[in-house]
Amino acid sequence: MVSDDAAVLDDPRATVVTTGTPAERFTMFARDRSPELSRIAYLLCGDVHRAADLVQLALERTYRAWNRVGDGDPFAYARKVIATARIDTWRRTKRDVLVAPADLRPGSASDGTQHVVDRDELVRALRQLPTGQRRIVVLRYLLDRTEKQTAEDLGISVGAVKSGASRGLDRLREVLGKGDPRSATATNDTTSRKEAQR
Repeated sequence: MVSDDAAVLDDPRATVVTTGTPAERFTMFARDRSPELSRIAYLLCGDVHRAADLVQLALERTYRAWNRVGDGDPFAYARKVIATARIDTWRRTKRDVLVAPADLRPGSASDGTQHVVDRDELVRALRQLPTGQRRIVVLRYLLDRTEKQTAEDLGISVGAVKSGASRGLDRLREVLGKGDPRSATATNDTTSRKEAQR
Protein backbone atom coordinates (compact mmCIF):
# COMPACT_ATOMS: atom_id res chain seq x y z
CA MET A 1 0.00 0.00 0.00
CA VAL A 2 1.39 3.40 -0.98
CA SER A 3 1.44 6.05 1.73
CA ASP A 4 -0.16 9.45 1.17
CA ASP A 5 3.28 11.09 1.25
CA ALA A 6 4.55 8.77 -1.48
CA ALA A 7 1.49 9.48 -3.61
CA VAL A 8 2.06 13.22 -3.26
CA LEU A 9 5.72 12.87 -4.23
CA ASP A 10 4.73 10.92 -7.35
CA ASP A 11 2.37 13.72 -8.40
CA PRO A 12 4.31 15.93 -10.87
CA ARG A 13 2.28 18.96 -9.76
CA ALA A 14 3.67 18.62 -6.24
CA THR A 15 7.26 19.05 -7.41
CA VAL A 16 8.73 22.45 -6.65
CA VAL A 17 10.93 23.66 -9.49
CA THR A 18 14.20 25.01 -8.08
CA THR A 19 15.88 26.00 -11.34
CA GLY A 20 15.56 29.33 -13.12
CA THR A 21 14.97 32.78 -11.71
CA PRO A 22 12.34 33.34 -9.04
CA ALA A 23 10.16 35.10 -11.63
CA GLU A 24 10.39 32.11 -13.99
CA ARG A 25 9.55 29.69 -11.18
CA PHE A 26 6.57 31.78 -10.12
CA THR A 27 5.36 32.02 -13.73
CA MET A 28 5.49 28.23 -14.04
CA PHE A 29 3.64 27.85 -10.73
CA ALA A 30 0.94 30.35 -11.75
CA ARG A 31 0.43 28.67 -15.13
CA ASP A 32 0.22 25.15 -13.70
CA ARG A 33 -1.87 25.78 -10.58
CA SER A 34 -4.24 28.61 -11.62
CA PRO A 35 -6.98 26.19 -12.80
CA GLU A 36 -7.03 24.48 -9.39
CA LEU A 37 -7.01 27.82 -7.57
CA SER A 38 -9.90 28.99 -9.77
CA ARG A 39 -11.89 25.87 -8.88
CA ILE A 40 -11.31 26.41 -5.16
CA ALA A 41 -12.29 30.08 -5.39
CA TYR A 42 -15.44 29.28 -7.37
CA LEU A 43 -16.52 26.62 -4.90
CA LEU A 44 -16.03 29.06 -2.02
CA CYS A 45 -17.92 31.98 -3.53
CA GLY A 46 -20.08 30.57 -6.34
CA ASP A 47 -19.40 33.49 -8.68
CA VAL A 48 -17.01 33.31 -11.65
CA HIS A 49 -16.02 36.98 -11.47
CA ARG A 50 -15.40 37.04 -7.73
CA ALA A 51 -13.47 33.77 -8.08
CA ALA A 52 -11.22 35.37 -10.72
CA ASP A 53 -10.58 38.31 -8.38
CA LEU A 54 -9.68 35.94 -5.54
CA VAL A 55 -7.24 34.01 -7.75
CA GLN A 56 -5.63 37.23 -8.94
CA LEU A 57 -5.20 38.38 -5.33
CA ALA A 58 -3.77 35.00 -4.33
CA LEU A 59 -1.24 35.05 -7.17
CA GLU A 60 -0.24 38.63 -6.37
CA ARG A 61 0.34 37.87 -2.69
CA THR A 62 2.13 34.61 -3.50
CA TYR A 63 4.46 36.46 -5.86
CA ARG A 64 5.27 39.05 -3.18
CA ALA A 65 6.00 36.25 -0.69
CA TRP A 66 7.81 34.04 -3.23
CA ASN A 67 11.22 34.32 -1.51
CA ARG A 68 9.58 32.88 1.61
CA VAL A 69 7.20 30.30 0.12
CA GLY A 70 8.68 29.49 -3.29
CA ASP A 71 10.85 26.62 -2.03
CA GLY A 72 8.12 25.20 0.22
CA ASP A 73 4.47 24.80 -0.72
CA PRO A 74 3.34 27.90 -2.64
CA PHE A 75 0.03 26.22 -3.55
CA ALA A 76 -0.91 25.88 0.14
CA TYR A 77 -0.03 29.55 0.66
CA ALA A 78 -2.12 30.66 -2.34
CA ARG A 79 -5.03 28.45 -1.24
CA LYS A 80 -4.94 29.99 2.23
CA VAL A 81 -4.90 33.50 0.71
CA ILE A 82 -8.09 32.64 -1.21
CA ALA A 83 -9.83 31.26 1.88
CA THR A 84 -8.87 34.19 4.12
CA ALA A 85 -9.67 36.79 1.45
CA ARG A 86 -13.12 35.26 1.05
CA ILE A 87 -13.64 35.36 4.81
CA ASP A 88 -12.40 38.97 4.97
CA THR A 89 -14.84 40.02 2.24
CA TRP A 90 -17.72 38.48 4.14
CA ARG A 91 -16.64 40.07 7.42
CA ARG A 92 -16.26 43.48 5.80
CA THR A 93 -19.70 43.50 4.20
CA LYS A 94 -21.46 41.31 6.81
CA ARG A 95 -23.58 39.90 4.02
CA ASP A 96 -23.19 37.51 1.16
CA VAL A 97 -24.90 38.21 -2.14
CA LEU A 98 -26.02 34.74 -3.12
CA VAL A 99 -26.69 33.76 -6.67
CA ALA A 100 -30.05 32.06 -7.04
CA PRO A 101 -29.62 28.36 -7.86
CA ALA A 102 -31.54 28.93 -11.12
CA ASP A 103 -28.96 31.57 -12.17
CA LEU A 104 -26.00 29.25 -11.75
CA ARG A 105 -24.61 27.35 -14.68
CA PRO A 106 -27.23 25.33 -16.59
CA GLY A 107 -28.24 22.03 -15.02
CA SER A 108 -27.73 19.97 -18.15
CA ALA A 109 -24.54 19.66 -20.11
CA SER A 110 -24.63 20.05 -23.87
CA ASP A 111 -22.53 16.92 -24.43
CA GLY A 112 -24.54 14.90 -21.89
CA THR A 113 -21.62 13.88 -19.69
CA GLN A 114 -22.74 12.89 -16.24
CA HIS A 115 -19.58 14.30 -14.67
CA VAL A 116 -20.47 17.87 -15.60
CA VAL A 117 -24.07 17.44 -14.47
CA ASP A 118 -22.97 15.99 -11.11
CA ARG A 119 -20.47 18.79 -10.57
CA ASP A 120 -23.09 21.39 -11.36
CA GLU A 121 -25.57 19.77 -8.98
CA LEU A 122 -22.93 19.75 -6.24
CA VAL A 123 -22.07 23.43 -6.76
CA ARG A 124 -25.75 24.35 -6.58
CA ALA A 125 -26.11 22.36 -3.36
CA LEU A 126 -22.97 23.96 -1.88
CA ARG A 127 -24.43 27.41 -2.55
CA GLN A 128 -27.32 26.53 -0.23
CA LEU A 129 -25.02 25.86 2.73
CA PRO A 130 -24.25 28.62 5.21
CA THR A 131 -20.93 30.30 4.36
CA GLY A 132 -18.96 28.74 7.22
CA GLN A 133 -20.18 25.22 6.52
CA ARG A 134 -19.48 25.64 2.80
CA ARG A 135 -15.87 26.66 3.49
CA ILE A 136 -15.35 23.68 5.79
CA VAL A 137 -16.91 21.17 3.38
CA VAL A 138 -14.92 22.49 0.41
CA LEU A 139 -11.59 22.44 2.21
CA ARG A 140 -12.20 19.20 4.10
CA TYR A 141 -13.77 17.00 1.44
CA LEU A 142 -13.27 18.54 -1.99
CA LEU A 143 -9.64 19.50 -1.33
CA ASP A 144 -8.88 16.54 0.97
CA ARG A 145 -7.55 18.67 3.82
CA THR A 146 -7.30 17.12 7.26
CA GLU A 147 -9.39 18.49 10.11
CA LYS A 148 -6.30 20.17 11.54
CA GLN A 149 -5.30 21.71 8.19
CA THR A 150 -8.85 22.95 7.62
CA ALA A 151 -8.92 24.50 11.09
CA GLU A 152 -5.59 26.23 10.45
CA ASP A 153 -6.67 27.51 7.03
CA LEU A 154 -9.89 28.97 8.42
CA GLY A 155 -8.53 30.07 11.79
CA ILE A 156 -11.04 28.02 13.79
CA SER A 157 -10.86 25.09 16.20
CA VAL A 158 -10.77 21.44 15.14
CA GLY A 159 -14.05 20.94 17.01
CA ALA A 160 -15.67 23.67 14.92
CA VAL A 161 -14.43 21.90 11.79
CA LYS A 162 -15.91 18.59 12.95
CA SER A 163 -19.32 20.02 13.81
CA GLY A 164 -19.41 22.26 10.71
CA ALA A 165 -18.49 19.36 8.46
CA SER A 166 -21.12 17.11 10.02
CA ARG A 167 -23.87 19.72 9.69
CA GLY A 168 -22.74 20.65 6.18
CA LEU A 169 -22.81 17.05 4.98
CA ASP A 170 -26.24 16.50 6.54
CA ARG A 171 -27.54 19.59 4.77
CA LEU A 172 -25.99 18.48 1.45
CA ARG A 173 -27.66 15.07 1.76
CA GLU A 174 -30.96 16.81 2.41
CA VAL A 175 -30.56 19.21 -0.54
CA LEU A 176 -29.41 16.47 -2.90
CA GLY A 177 -32.20 14.15 -1.73
CA LYS A 178 -29.77 11.53 -0.49
CA GLY A 179 -30.67 11.45 3.18
CA ASP A 180 -30.26 8.43 5.40
CA PRO A 181 -33.09 6.03 4.45
CA ARG A 182 -33.33 4.88 8.07
CA SER A 183 -34.18 8.41 9.22
CA ALA A 184 -36.82 8.71 6.47
CA THR A 185 -38.35 5.41 7.58
CA ALA A 186 -38.32 6.49 11.22
CA THR A 187 -40.03 9.77 10.25
CA ASN A 188 -42.67 7.92 8.22
CA ASP A 189 -43.31 5.50 11.12
CA THR A 190 -43.72 8.40 13.56
CA THR A 191 -46.10 10.18 11.17
CA SER A 192 -48.15 6.97 10.69
CA ARG A 193 -48.43 6.49 14.49
CA LYS A 194 -49.57 10.10 14.97
CA GLU A 195 -52.16 9.77 12.24
CA ALA A 196 -53.41 6.47 13.74
CA GLN A 197 -53.85 8.14 17.13
CA ARG A 198 -56.09 10.84 15.68
